[in-house]
Amino acid sequence: MNVAAVAGAFGIVVAIFQWGWGSELLGLGSAGPIEPFLPVIMVSVLFGLSMDYQVFLVSRMYEEWLETGDNRRAVRVGLAETSRVINSAAVIMISVFLAFVLSGDRVIAMFGIALAAAVALDAFILRTLLVPALMHMLGSANWWLPKWLDRLLPRISIEPPECREAADTRAKIPVQRVTAAAAEERNDDVRDIAG
Repeated sequence: MNVAAVAGAFGIVVAIFQWGWGSELLGLGSAGPIEPFLPVIMVSVLFGLSMDYQVFLVSRMYEEWLETGDNRRAVRVGLAETSRVINSAAVIMISVFLAFVLSGDRVIAMFGIALAAAVALDAFILRTLLVPALMHMLGSANWWLPKWLDRLLPRISIEPPECREAADTRAKIPVQRVTAAAAEERNDDVRDIAG
């Protein structure tokens, strides 16, 4: 995912700054070379930003999966409850990075456009569209961990011990499918409707 976001952003930077597409309109002067330090800085900053989005999204999905054992519901609820925050944070970061263009310095503008494009691709396409789609397709394989590795990893949690015990017993509880009519009759939350 990070490679896709960085590659797309590099393409936009090359098109604007090296090939000169629209650089005159943005007041960035004529076409020229890309600064050699830009890829290194961009990859490191984007990795930090995108991992925040990824951890926030997938940790909420994992919490729901521990409670229900239903991957489809976990993906649906995780995305529904975190997408607004991820998109809002992305809009803020894109606005900040695009403000760098107003500085008048070509290097700063290059950095701003590169990061704004990378964050836009990462947050709007990869994290809130592609990741949930892939997790939906993979099903319970998302949460598979070899037993030998599970025994070696420490159990760290800020939740009370009874929540961790619920995760261990989730395989023993059958997942109940709720139809739309039954959900309406019971007045359930729309997130409980399968599909």
